[in-house]
Amino acid sequence: MIDPIEAVVFDVGECLVDESREYGTWADWLGVPRHTFAAVFGSVIARGLDYRETFQVFAPGFDLAEQRQARAEAGMPESFGEEDLYPDVRPSLTALRAAGCWVGIAGNQTVRAGGILRSLNLPTDMIATSDDWGVSKPDPAFFDQVIAAAPCGANRILYVGDRLDNDIRPAAGRGLRTALIRRGPWGVIQQQDPDADRVPTLRISSLAELPVLIGARSR
Repeated sequence: MIDPIEAVVFDVGECLVDESREYGTWADWLGVPRHTFAAVFGSVIARGLDYRETFQVFAPGFDLAEQRQARAEAGMPESFGEEDLYPDVRPSLTALRAAGCWVGIAGNQTVRAGGILRSLNLPTDMIATSDDWGVSKPDPAFFDQVIAAAPCGANRILYVGDRLDNDIRPAAGRGLRTALIRRGPWGVIQQQDPDADRVPTLRISSLAELPVLIGARSR
């Protein structure tokens, strides 16, 4: 008997938010062509390195936290808005809540990003960030926070993300169900990894698939 899924929790970057524009502004800040930054970014991910190594290629010693602050002080803070949400986000979250699911958002994001997410008035029951919790993915303690926040046990929570390394493997390791979405750089580059078939509970190409798939699994 498969336990029903009662809560769905979403990662942010490349799950809900298309980060193309934001990474483009980082290229601008560094003074390099956007396509060059994107090419190096993809190469770094494909080699299994931390994405922040991309900045070191162009500016050795680059400190991301310091540069975020410098951008803010220069009047160019990191930002995203309604136009950066993937088109399937609002309809899918709305459908899940209408079906009786508890819906949460939890990702590796700054306090500022958390404020932006809350200002978008998405149909959710919870929005939390790694800065709020003081722990970041893939630390298992992040997913313990997800479990503590949800109104049900780990085996009835579905965590949706685009990364095997940051989202799917560590969430599954804490007993959550998982859905791997194929979009964004990680979602495409990691799709050939054997764990992409072996570890996730579900593999999806759109959030719009979730209400039907979750209903089927619940039954």
